[in-house]
Amino acid sequence: MDKTIVEKIIQSHSDEEVEAGKIVWMKIDIRTARDFGGPNVVKNLDKYYPEEQLPDIKNILFTFDCVVPAKTIPYANNQQICREFAEKQGIKVYDVDAGIGTHVLMEKGLARPGRTLVGTDSHFNILGAVGAFGQGMGDQDIAFAFRTGKTWFEVPETIKINLSGKFSYPTTGKDLVLYILRKLGSKGALGKCIEYYGECLNDLTFAEYITLCSMMTEMGGIVAYPQPNQNIRDWLIERTGENPKFIFADKDANYCEEIDIDVSNLQPQIACPPKPDNVKDVSQLKDLKVNSVFIGSCTNGRIEDIRYVAEILKGKKVADGVMLRIVPATKEVYGQMLKEGLIQILYDAGAIISNPGCGGCASGQIGMTGKGEVQISTSNRNFVGKQGDGQTYLASPVTAAKAALNGKL
Repeated sequence: MDKTIVEKIIQSHSDEEVEAGKIVWMKIDIRTARDFGGPNVVKNLDKYYPEEQLPDIKNILFTFDCVVPAKTIPYANNQQICREFAEKQGIKVYDVDAGIGTHVLMEKGLARPGRTLVGTDSHFNILGAVGAFGQGMGDQDIAFAFRTGKTWFEVPETIKINLSGKFSYPTTGKDLVLYILRKLGSKGALGKCIEYYGECLNDLTFAEYITLCSMMTEMGGIVAYPQPNQNIRDWLIERTGENPKFIFADKDANYCEEIDIDVSNLQPQIACPPKPDNVKDVSQLKDLKVNSVFIGSCTNGRIEDIRYVAEILKGKKVADGVMLRIVPATKEVYGQMLKEGLIQILYDAGAIISNPGCGGCASGQIGMTGKGEVQISTSNRNFVGKQGDGQTYLASPVTAAKAALNGKL
């Protein structure tokens, strides 16, 4: 039987015949836990496998990124629980200076085409950007995967999306995924995978592939696989030292749905409160007064995203009354900002620049919004309370930077 991409990846990690809708046991190549959820993974292991040495520890990792360094006693304790367990077991920890765990996995070449990876992060499906199967799971499931190297999984159906037409700056990959979310809705890919095809994908950067895959969670989906382009191939060669072996769907693979979306001359998009799928053209909200801007998160915290912002702000000042906060995704990105002089540009413009991590997307690490405050954020969620009591609009780094500069959309 011809198979989709996700069916082929799971099949290569299972001893059972794989097809959509079937529950199978699948082997997991890399198992991780972060500072959120990680302590409960440890507690479950201590409860069910006390004093046991975990197998295959070279493929087990802890990544701290939610609240780094810890700003509360509970988070400090959680991180220390993981550190002590890791030291006892001989497990590698990417500590509070490393950055967002999924990004670190890609930078280190641990996530690559065809591999399976799990973690306590709802946006672990971001790893589809490099052709891997990434999935966020609960602490008990992760503890089981730590101990056994496998998990059970219901093989998802796949939607095929054909993107026709092309777009150009100031429209970016973030606008593309917001537009797709606008078309599909928050349940449009519920429990399913997506394969993306189309000429416009050839122009996307590695960072934009990350953005496209990251917001699969906001569509209710499992993981997305955009057709790989040369940028992805080059990035993987640099990180892994080998020519990537991408997994492609078979010619007669069975899709549950096929959708055509025309992105010709796509305009910048923005998700209005209170849901990520409440998407409109930015032009429809012209002159909306903005109080704060957040650039970062697993969706838009790469060097390419921050270059956009620096290019717009160079030699200029953030509008009076606007707080601009910038958080690079990883230590590597932070280092690139230093080498390229971006930190100086952003500092001179009036931005607040923080250490790597999830930043404003998780527990207000670089500040929450107050009631009545209007924020433009490059993150992936704008539910009530997610980033404070204010109103959060989701947009691209280009739209966010221009809002910071002008004090309005």
